[in-house]
Amino acid sequence: MFIAPYVILPYEPHLSAWQRGDWHRMANYVRMWQPGGTWFFTVVLADRHNSHLLVEQIDLLRSVVREVKAHHPFRIHGWVVLPDHLHALLELPEGDTDFPLRWRQIKSQFSRAIANEEARSESRWKRGERGIWQRRYWEHLIRDQEDFVRHLDYIHRNPVKHGLVTAPGDWPYSTFHRWVASGHYPPSWGNLIASDEPGIT
Repeated sequence: MFIAPYVILPYEPHLSAWQRGDWHRMANYVRMWQPGGTWFFTVVLADRHNSHLLVEQIDLLRSVVREVKAHHPFRIHGWVVLPDHLHALLELPEGDTDFPLRWRQIKSQFSRAIANEEARSESRWKRGERGIWQRRYWEHLIRDQEDFVRHLDYIHRNPVKHGLVTAPGDWPYSTFHRWVASGHYPPSWGNLIASDEPGIT
């Protein structure tokens, strides 16, 4: 059993299949292609200024994720949706590394369901692209269980970090409640852990 501060995670056989990795941004166009694995993602709206689109359209986003997941399976370990960005901790099936396909479909299906009223750059107009999402996103291949716990904690306290709530349990658009229900977090978790963030927003 691995024990982290305020969090106890039981041994799970699938954890031994995780591959080692390092931090990468899509801006570098470098990928660590491994057979399956668990990944942390940050996906951000193109216009973050006073935008609440993701929480305003939370039902649509959930529906799109379910649809894509049904056709291209992945396991959701952690997920939080904030007004202008989201973080996710996802596990792909063994032998499958095509997370770009999943995010491309999530982003495109969501965008198609939104009224075409957003501002778009000239390059997006020329390419026929919508202006809902940033083209790129942050990705990180989870190295081990300690890395897993660190990113899971980061996901769940992110609404507190951004001043949206005073405790993770107060934010409704998060897997924190699922982890509390399964006994991995106490309901009051979130105010006692020191900041140890992976350098992302």
